[in-house]
Amino acid sequence: MRDLIILGLLVVTVLWALKAPWIGIMGWTLVSLMSPHAEFGYAAAAWPVATGYAAATILGLLFTQERQNPLVGAGPKWLLAFTVWICITLPFSLLYEASFGLWERSMKIYLMVFVTLALLDTKKKLTVFIWINVIAIGYFGVKGGVFTIATGGSYRVWGPGGFIQGNNEIALAVLSVTPLLRFLQMQQTKRWAIHAFTGAMLLCVATALGTQSRGALVGLVCMGTFFWVKGNRKLLSGAVILAIALLALPMMPDTWWDRMETIKTYEQDDSALGRINAWGMAWNLAKDRIFGGGFMIWTGSIFAIYGPEPDRVHAAHSIYFQVMGEHGFIGLGLWMAIGAATWFAARDLIKLGRAHPEHKWAADLGPMIQVSMISYASAGAFLSLSYYDLPYNVMIMATVAQRLVRAAVRDAARAPARPQMAVPPAAPREQGGPAGQPPPPPRRHV
Repeated sequence: MRDLIILGLLVVTVLWALKAPWIGIMGWTLVSLMSPHAEFGYAAAAWPVATGYAAATILGLLFTQERQNPLVGAGPKWLLAFTVWICITLPFSLLYEASFGLWERSMKIYLMVFVTLALLDTKKKLTVFIWINVIAIGYFGVKGGVFTIATGGSYRVWGPGGFIQGNNEIALAVLSVTPLLRFLQMQQTKRWAIHAFTGAMLLCVATALGTQSRGALVGLVCMGTFFWVKGNRKLLSGAVILAIALLALPMMPDTWWDRMETIKTYEQDDSALGRINAWGMAWNLAKDRIFGGGFMIWTGSIFAIYGPEPDRVHAAHSIYFQVMGEHGFIGLGLWMAIGAATWFAARDLIKLGRAHPEHKWAADLGPMIQVSMISYASAGAFLSLSYYDLPYNVMIMATVAQRLVRAAVRDAARAPARPQMAVPPAAPREQGGPAGQPPPPPRRHV
């Protein structure tokens, strides 16, 4: 029955996407981040759902009139440059056949990023897109938070699969989407909705703690700090953050505290030493090869050449060293330029929203995008998630919002001033009668 329901929804939305391709973007985003067909179905887990949405969306894009230039804004241009660069580096991969599959996966993601940029041309579509991202990851944040509280944090929270299968990865995804939850909360007017978003955000924090990820703790501290910095009501937000820390941390079990203590004694932790060795290998490889080593370099044969400790083979576990090792210093520079452009676009949103109160939503979205980026940048320093969809979706949000607000402000400035209607002069007022009325007849004296 579940598979039949999923099949029916899939058929309806795919056909809808042919006529309104932006609907296909929502389906693609939900599937790529959440895989609901795998989460709730049985046989549906093996269906090529993402491929179906992508094909219908691209086909619809060819015929729709509701599309725009996807390369408006600095972020998309830097992403295009990075995409071209990793195509250049592919033939120079040390392990070409193994790299090709990962290159192909990245190309599909980047293609759909540009398709999304071409189709999100209204505030309504952008808002739905933000909702889809929040629902896709927030579901696991709420679910994991309930599990953490119910078990007292005695068990780790793990991800559903794909990019965010591990405990570290699901923690990063949940932390990155929590600021977007806050943005949606700021757009609500009903108290029950505001309280519901507050509960969801608290459960996402509980999920991050429940993963027992050291990177999640670093990301949580950075996110909380920037939440306070970017917030308008600093006294209230600071009190809430302090209350969460005082209430949540003492509830965590000894196993959680023992794992967090290894941050201070990393030189005795094999996992931490493996990461440091992998970072050293990426640095040595990037210095030796301008094109990097390709997507699949975290193997014994590559460590034997470039690893400080050749026998300690480890995944990159860092978004920065991952790109550096795979695509060289040029690739790292282009990739980080995408993030820098997104940050400045968000900053521009803040300025525009404050200067034009009718676009207050932009002033709400800008800082939350920056907080989301801080979560990804800090927790991602210990994870290999450089090609994960979510941070690129955040770039889309900042770029599209900036484009919409700037266009609205520009159109308002070009609009001719509305002519003032002439007010006819009032009739002269004579003594004894109100204005605009004939004077009373003269009094006769007898």
